[in-house]
Amino acid sequence: MTDLAGLYVPLITPFSENGDLDDVALEELAHRVLDDGATGLVALGTTAEAPALTDAERARVLTVCDHVCRDRAAPLIAGAGTNDTARSVVALADLCRYQHVRAALTVVPYYSRPGASGVLEHFRTLAASSPVPLLIYNIPYRTGQVVTWRTMAELANTPGIGGVKHAVGGIDDDTVAMMAERPPSFSVLGGDDLYISPLLALGADGGILASAHVQTADFAGLIRHWRDGATDEARRLGHRLSHLARALFAEPNPVVIKAVLHRLGYIPSPAVRLPLVPASQAAAQAALSIAGG
Repeated sequence: MTDLAGLYVPLITPFSENGDLDDVALEELAHRVLDDGATGLVALGTTAEAPALTDAERARVLTVCDHVCRDRAAPLIAGAGTNDTARSVVALADLCRYQHVRAALTVVPYYSRPGASGVLEHFRTLAASSPVPLLIYNIPYRTGQVVTWRTMAELANTPGIGGVKHAVGGIDDDTVAMMAERPPSFSVLGGDDLYISPLLALGADGGILASAHVQTADFAGLIRHWRDGATDEARRLGHRLSHLARALFAEPNPVVIKAVLHRLGYIPSPAVRLPLVPASQAAAQAALSIAGG
């Protein structure tokens, strides 16, 4: 069994009616998903709208999540790093301030598209100085940089790299090769909610799933069923949850998730920050009907 496994919820950032960060709502949401079966939390991922937060707000989010994970003895994964290697080194070093960060979710360099050699050197440099293991965030439809299994395999055997959040938009040849050939110490956490069940069927260790803000217990059960070999139950649950995931991602993440959480009474407003705009009424209602609210 690899070190990072189970269900991790990449928390949204709740905003008040006037657009301020709501620390209390964030803390309550963090406790709720852990109560409902999540293994741990992810702070400052894509779902958190991290680029739209100030430095002070990012520190507040990490502080809240760190305290919750301390109280609940739960692991915390923190988003840190950009497409600039030097600044990523600084961001990773700052994680020393937080006692319960278990790993750093660090995205493949985006926009600059440095190629395989650049990706390798970027992560080798970060891993050499990071105070916690790296979890590579491989999401080519956001970064513009494809990372083949040949390249990822070199990273999988690099000291200081603990695994990957795998979100390539499907189950491709590199995914199949990775699941067949990865070293035992290299965790694979699915990051495409729609494809989490087939990835778990191939042997993934768990998932970082934004859809698990809703029906958290069912997503935790999906991972547990696949890992326990209860394939019939896992397939049935995976088919059902795929409909929820599709509805929650009908518009840019996390606008529909926030709309649903607000309507369920879990956060004070559905507000997002530009360039995101709030979910349409149709998308919010469609997701809410599947979520059972």
